[in-house]
Amino acid sequence: MAEQISSKSYIPMTETAFYILLALSVPRHGYGIAKFVSELTNDRVRLGSGTIYGTLTKMQRDDIIRVFDDSDKKIVYEITEKGREILLSEIERIKLLYSDAVSMEKLFLKENRSDG
Repeated sequence: MAEQISSKSYIPMTETAFYILLALSVPRHGYGIAKFVSELTNDRVRLGSGTIYGTLTKMQRDDIIRVFDDSDKKIVYEITEKGREILLSEIERIKLLYSDAVSMEKLFLKENRSDG
């Protein structure tokens, strides 16, 4: 029997997991995921095949993603409803982080500091 994985075990999400799930806005194979992430982030995030396939294996085991098609020598993955819910929760968490950071940023800028 498969172990139930709670959403909280994925949140906060690693950058790798986050970008893999974003890439699965449409079904993709491993190389397609890596290419999408590299393009989306202007090469700031580059996922190696070991990282991608290790994460895909874990996510598949946890029912976050599933195999969409494996008939053409490439395994194509898609996000599950559970994965979609987890990704949306993480996006909401990141929005809150961003809002907090922007509201406090001015206090850390050099021109606003009294110690320097």
